Amino acid sequence: MDLLAAFRCFVRVAETGSFSAVAREVGSTQPAISRQIAALEAHFDVRLIQRTTRSLTFTQDGQDLLAHARRVLDTVDETEEILGKRRASPSGTVRIASSTAMSRLHIIPRLPRLMQRYPDLEVEISMSEQVQDLVAENIDVAIRAGQIADSSLVARHLGSTARGMIVSTAYLEKHGEPQTPQELAQHSCLVYTGGLARASAHQWEFDGPDGSTVVEVSGRFRCDSVEGICDAIRAGLGISRLPTWMFDEDILQGRVVAILKDWQPPRVPIHAVYPSRRHLAPRVRAVIDFFVNEFRLDPMVSDYTAL
Repeated sequence: MDLLAAFRCFVRVAETGSFSAVAREVGSTQPAISRQIAALEAHFDVRLIQRTTRSLTFTQDGQDLLAHARRVLDTVDETEEILGKRRASPSGTVRIASSTAMSRLHIIPRLPRLMQRYPDLEVEISMSEQVQDLVAENIDVAIRAGQIADSSLVARHLGSTARGMIVSTAYLEKHGEPQTPQELAQHSCLVYTGGLARASAHQWEFDGPDGSTVVEVSGRFRCDSVEGICDAIRAGLGISRLPTWMFDEDILQGRVVAILKDWQPPRVPIHAVYPSRRHLAPRVRAVIDFFVNEFRLDPMVSDYTAL
């Protein structure tokens, strides 16, 4: 068997979470992709993936192989680059779409390293909380937090971020502190309605001592901007669920605190999303690979230690 091709197929299944998506991407069929994974399992004599009608779950052997396969493919790509098969340094403009908060905190601060590495590269960023049509708006790659529902897109996993329940001390002094997620029904909750979260904006899920629970929340303030929710928290308008690292200075100064620490919202995955892997421009591939490595090294958003 072509082990490198099997590794690429296996990694893409992991990144997309779908046999069918990989089949569409490579112009094949879902049974053909299944056979390639089965051949890989037979080669190593282990079960790599447990499949149900709704999801794929990687076994421990599958998680171990995924990490090794990525390293092998990275080495192959690096070797090809060193030997000159990629004859030119990436050049031209790459258009990146992301939310304002993601752009400010995780993308723009990394651009000096990207541009130093690729001096002929130019970057244009479109900051919006809305899910943009990548093809219609000529976006090369989007960095998105949340589940990717559009199966026509290629989604490369970058990491994930934890969230906490954030509130100002001024709000707590006036309204008291909820002790369980169910008590949020008696509080003003700040609802984020933008991006990929709109459909479930009022249903907040928690993982706690007794397992998972979902509570219905409401409040007098809603916003389609994460920055707007942050400002509303600081203004004492209510409670919301956001990454605590967005409030480092506020927490340090005692203006904002994290509550309900025994009940944590599920981590939010972060992906680099683009229309197609086929004929991907070298400059776009270089940018995506750069952010994969950058996010892997960032303890705030990295979950590669779990793979």
